Amino acid sequence: MSVTFRILPDRGLVYVRYDGIAVLEETFRAFDAYARHPQQRPGQKQLVDLAGITGVEQDYVRLMALQSRKADLFSAHEGQTMIVYYAPTPLSYDLSKMVLRSWDGLDSIVALVQQTEAGALALLGLRERSFAALLQTAV
Repeated sequence: MSVTFRILPDRGLVYVRYDGIAVLEETFRAFDAYARHPQQRPGQKQLVDLAGITGVEQDYVRLMALQSRKADLFSAHEGQTMIVYYAPTPLSYDLSKMVLRSWDGLDSIVALVQQTEAGALALLGLRERSFAALLQTAV
């Protein structure tokens, strides 16, 4: 499995991409790297691309520990953090719905799911119609 992130500071956005089997240890490492990254800022919108997921590690307790760590970072400022999950496949959609439930009750996090790239980008207020176009134009 691979999880990568790219911060687009001019857009106030973080693009996160998963490929293969979603393994929690790799997600913990990627999130910790993001939290320490010099371009990480409070309130950065998160675009999580789950199109490449082929399987999911089943460990609900560790998933909740990860979500708690994320909530601590995302809630450390006065505004809200928007997270949009791009989930075009049945597997990615099921995963995103489970993750959405973990954000219930947190006013500081607005989490949404979209099944099209254009829909995900529109929710984030971006004019591009594809992730490729977004990543090409990003500074």
